[in-house]
Amino acid sequence: MGVRLMVVDDHRLLAEALASALKLRGHRVLAAAAPTSGAAELVVSRAPEVCLFGTAAPADPGVFDPIVRIKRERPQVAVVVLGPVPSPRGIAAAFAAGASGYVRHDERIEGVERAMVKARAGETAAAPQLLQGAFADLLNPAAQPDDEGHRLLRMLTPREVEVLMRVGDGEDTRLIAAGMGIAPSTARTHVQRVLMKLGVGSRLEAAALAARTGLLDRAARAEADHH
Repeated sequence: MGVRLMVVDDHRLLAEALASALKLRGHRVLAAAAPTSGAAELVVSRAPEVCLFGTAAPADPGVFDPIVRIKRERPQVAVVVLGPVPSPRGIAAAFAAGASGYVRHDERIEGVERAMVKARAGETAAAPQLLQGAFADLLNPAAQPDDEGHRLLRMLTPREVEVLMRVGDGEDTRLIAAGMGIAPSTARTHVQRVLMKLGVGSRLEAAALAARTGLLDRAARAEADHH
């Protein structure tokens, strides 16, 4: 039996694509809307069985405030959050606000559907490994916060971190090669690999991302601990 649902996402295109896919699978989609800040208004007025609530930043303060209002005014509506691999803080915030489930953005449509049906039945819909990660962090708060800078740093080899630090200092390929005692072609390969892993298109973007996420500070600290 189809679920009567509403899709809200900060990205209109994502909301509409998901709504279309779910309509094709026999669900009754009342609205596909953006941005999520207006979600509470819509959901309270339309009262679907399930609200799919998409967000790109589950750990941001206040991002789940609309869910709090939905649950206060329409407690029978089950809310399932669609988001990136969450920091434990993000997943905890979603459930604390009253969400019934958390599904990763890269989940297949069948996974989203299963979560909707479970949530409508009053069950918790979240992959066990997501919950395990959140609980592990709560039990081990001394661990470094699972933030973006830390995550990116873990993706890079020590050599790539050094390359990124040199890129951040404005060194070109020739200087990187000379400073690391490697051939310019090898330095170029390292730079390309760093850009690919960080998901950016230029050195400037890599340096900006590293600065914004505190990646360079972390790398410098790690380097100092190492010596």
